[in-house]
Amino acid sequence: MAAYKTLDDVNVAGKRVLVRVDLNVPMDGARVTDDTRLRAVAPTINELAQKGAKTILLAHFGRPKGKRDESQSLKAILPALEQTLKQDVHFADDCVGEAAEAAVAKLTPGDVLLLENTRFHAGEEKNDPAFAEALARLGDIYVDDAFSAAHRAHASTEGVARLLPAYAGRSMQAELDALDKALSSPERPVVAIVGGAKVSTKLDLLGNLVKRVDALVIGGGMANTFLAAQGAEIGKSLCERDLLDTAREIIAKAGEAGCEIVLPVDGRVAKEFRAHAENRVVATDHVGADEMILDIGPKSIERVAQVLDGAKTLVWNGPFGAFEMQPFDEGTVAVAKKAAALTREGRLLTVAGGGDTVAALNAAGVADDFSYISTAGGAFLEWLEGKELPGVAALTATK
Repeated sequence: MAAYKTLDDVNVAGKRVLVRVDLNVPMDGARVTDDTRLRAVAPTINELAQKGAKTILLAHFGRPKGKRDESQSLKAILPALEQTLKQDVHFADDCVGEAAEAAVAKLTPGDVLLLENTRFHAGEEKNDPAFAEALARLGDIYVDDAFSAAHRAHASTEGVARLLPAYAGRSMQAELDALDKALSSPERPVVAIVGGAKVSTKLDLLGNLVKRVDALVIGGGMANTFLAAQGAEIGKSLCERDLLDTAREIIAKAGEAGCEIVLPVDGRVAKEFRAHAENRVVATDHVGADEMILDIGPKSIERVAQVLDGAKTLVWNGPFGAFEMQPFDEGTVAVAKKAAALTREGRLLTVAGGGDTVAALNAAGVADDFSYISTAGGAFLEWLEGKELPGVAALTATK
């Protein structure tokens, strides 16, 4: 990973610091229902304020499609943000132009200002140079603390970063450091767990990982496609039969790269897709014609545990089964607890990401035990796929 600068490399006292943050939080009316993203950016904002910066927050909210929509105003986030930061936050009714410029001009060292939704302007998602320049005029320094938006080449994530001296915020820094340790310069052996419903949504991911990890554990619905590709009868299980040749190609590429593919050897099957449905454990080649695989079985759990025992680094994206329904959460929970135990013992570096993965680890009660959990979603997945993230690339560009 190319070098990038952090807050340790700049004196921010008295400077206008534009900070790209992710405040796209879930809401129930006027109430923020999950403040995870607010808490993630608080260390950077608080540090800047304590160092005497004039902190100016750039963020999007929802999908207003380039037009002003009061139902998607960031003003609704203000009370929760102030509570998280434990300080007052000023608000500007626009992110560019007279309203923004006037609000910035009033700031004194230590103040924090939240600008209105950047996506109220079409120039944001188009990465329009004129809009990026209008944003840049508001600051002396740019800080990106929104890894979750780093895969978007937008004006506030990429355009401004190329116009001002750019630095990574503390949340961005932690994310990049964790990802670097996980795949760019990992301690080996490296194991990747990839689950989820479909192979088709993760073809790039699988193709990249087989070249970079020592073992690839495949779970969830996508494992069924690989099992079927090897001739297993999997009944009514979710399967992309048009991708059987693709699955075989991935297995072949893994063999060429020296990457072991680990597939389920048994599964918990049921005839109905519902919680507490009547179920049984069978070998993956003995699934009844009217049954579907909804989770891995105990032998598969034991096999994955053995693989983890021999690993030094784990990257995880996607659950093993229908983890939202009991008892089909048992495989995911068991593997999560095993990984967490190895992490606590100092034997395994664990990095996980993706919405379902985070939800599964929280349900298993082990999220706090993992080395790092990314809530970035799309950006995390694109990084795993080996793609360049525009927001990260801009931080390393010479200005």
